[in-house]
Amino acid sequence: MQLLQELSLKNGPLCVGLDTDPSYIPENIRAQYESPAAAVLAYNKAIIDRVVADKSACCFKVQIAYYEAMGLEGMKVYSETLKYIRSTGLIAISDIKRGDIGATSDAYARAHFTGDFETDIITINPYMGFDTLQPFTKYSAPEQGGKGAFVLLCTSNPGMTDIEHQKLEEGGLLLERVGAEIERIGDEFRYSCADYNDQTCGIFGAVVGATQEDDARWLRDKYANTFFLIPGYGAQGGAARIAATLLDKAGGTVNSSRGILCAWKKDEEIAAARDNGTLKLEDIAASAARASLFSKNDLLGAKASL
Repeated sequence: MQLLQELSLKNGPLCVGLDTDPSYIPENIRAQYESPAAAVLAYNKAIIDRVVADKSACCFKVQIAYYEAMGLEGMKVYSETLKYIRSTGLIAISDIKRGDIGATSDAYARAHFTGDFETDIITINPYMGFDTLQPFTKYSAPEQGGKGAFVLLCTSNPGMTDIEHQKLEEGGLLLERVGAEIERIGDEFRYSCADYNDQTCGIFGAVVGATQEDDARWLRDKYANTFFLIPGYGAQGGAARIAATLLDKAGGTVNSSRGILCAWKKDEEIAAARDNGTLKLEDIAASAARASLFSKNDLLGAKASL
């Protein structure tokens, strides 16, 4: 998590979401590949290359569901995408939202922190209980790869109030119990591992959506030392000013997926090729790159105006 925090300051806070559905790629381009999954891999690599060259993002988030939906070939593309991201020196976040009883969580940790699906950071759902988090922590040790996780805290979907905002009998909200546990795990790890004494954020971060403006300042101040993964910006309606508030203090990374992956659909620079069906892979990758740079500058501008 520390490296991601440092990269977010160096490259800007944008996280490019590779939630790549084959339907996001123009039909004439998909037809050039032996399968939709192969087209997705080519598109992912083209976007990664442009983003890395432009230094417009600090990380990529790969949502596993889109790859699972493509079957075995899709999971191979998922694996290759993660390897390609990690080869660039940027951070790969696997959006897998795992969380289960101890032995199962241990298997999930092995599956995603080692082997074919190895990644740098994962997302975890804590709502089966905090014992589900513990199996992931051992991989945070430097000798185990220094892995990290973002724990769901206050998500970007409208239904988040169904559970996360429920009031507890002893006072406070359910999400506050989760936030306290994220901080406790971070403090415990920092005190027990000399290599982490000087770190400015914990081994676990929190997922905090950019769609709840009323909560943004409260959450940022309450969890001042927790690094945030911030979904909801762009296509989900989250404004840059909300994301900027969440980027204060320990900071965070702001995810944009469809706004970048599907930027070619509204890009006037490629309107003629789009209208006559002659778009090339490099055209839509360039459009994604322009959207990525715009988003980076939008977020930095909003942050500077705080």
